[in-house]
Amino acid sequence: MQLRSNSSLWFCPLAKQTRSTFPLSSISSKVCLDLIHVDIWGGYKIAFFGAKYFLTIVDDFTRSTWVYLMKHKYDIMDLIVKFIHMVETQINSKVKIVRSDNGPEFKLDNFYALKGIVHQSSCVNRPQQNGVVKHKHRHLLNVARALLI
Repeated sequence: MQLRSNSSLWFCPLAKQTRSTFPLSSISSKVCLDLIHVDIWGGYKIAFFGAKYFLTIVDDFTRSTWVYLMKHKYDIMDLIVKFIHMVETQINSKVKIVRSDNGPEFKLDNFYALKGIVHQSSCVNRPQQNGVVKHKHRHLLNVARALLI
């Protein structure tokens, strides 16, 4: 079999795509911890130190990442409150925006209102809108698998 040109190699992966690619996310905040991206990964069938879930928090400006292991999904409320208090006391910074998916675990409206935090959630069935933390999850899982090998 003979290929006509190198350009035909480029079309094969494109033909398998189900939707157009999305642009890479860019940094939209101007100050450290103004905007944080949060998401849960799990429930995994095998517990790691008793935890089947983990919460990932990513700062939009620096891309610094915090990972918290959780035994239950409902542990997230306490962890987010503790994280925001830690940021205020240890780093002397204020979180202004929390961006998450539509998970009910992230609906801390009373706490956000008390702190003056805006909660932004992605549209239903659009995980790419929370892409910063989704990419971080993929990176963390790839590193964990590599370490296990």
